[in-house]
Amino acid sequence: MPVELWERVQGVLDGRFAKKAKRGKHDFAFSGLIACHSCGCAVVGEIKKERYVYYHCTGFADKCQGNPAACRRKYVREEALEAQFTELLGLLKFDDEVLEWVRDALHASHADERREHEEAIKRHQAEYRRLQDRINAMYVDKLDGLVDAAFFERMSNQWRDEQNRCQCEIDRCQNADKSYMDEGVQLLELARNAQRLFAMQEPREKRRLLNFVLSNCTWEDGEVVATFRQPFDLLAETTIAAARLGADEAAKSAKNGIWLGDLDSNQD
Repeated sequence: MPVELWERVQGVLDGRFAKKAKRGKHDFAFSGLIACHSCGCAVVGEIKKERYVYYHCTGFADKCQGNPAACRRKYVREEALEAQFTELLGLLKFDDEVLEWVRDALHASHADERREHEEAIKRHQAEYRRLQDRINAMYVDKLDGLVDAAFFERMSNQWRDEQNRCQCEIDRCQNADKSYMDEGVQLLELARNAQRLFAMQEPREKRRLLNFVLSNCTWEDGEVVATFRQPFDLLAETTIAAARLGADEAAKSAKNGIWLGDLDSNQD
């Protein structure tokens, strides 16, 4: 269900890699996202004949290293840019086998931090039990008349406060592991469905999605060139390698080489 998926990944997108593009009366999908390959100036949208959207380089003379007049004369229709971005996002589609490999990679890359969390949880659980043993022992002393009720109440309240702090630390460590994996899985779902999600969104959300997945977008003579951000670059590399090799065993070997090789480098 792509609509529900898009709503789930909004929290992941918020605040990460988002560029604040200037907004005018018309919210152009790709303004502020692309730079001119020739001069480095921004490529912006413009409405022609009150209905057609074209993009062109701003070609500011004080910023442009090339020929600003020549850059400004080159236009591209929004539909052409959208088709090229759609094709790029199609490189992120992957099969169930890759999904499992990437999940394993997430677990492996998080192994050291997860071990630290597990050790911290054990320490806090041990401290929690130690404090409970104190409370239980003092309660017996109170029943035997060895300590008065006021002293028992004061000390037991103090130890329960310490227990609450231990429990908070236990919850924090457990939630940190869960949130790491949840976000990782959301990113995988986003990548797998990026092309379909892109087609459904309003201009602002299209730009937001592209900003999250791509970087260094440039435009030259109507062609878009972009770099996938990590980890989307590995997903795209896997798809390209598998398509190039074609055969099942060769494709599997290519995927293993990409993902296991990357995983090995993360563990050095």
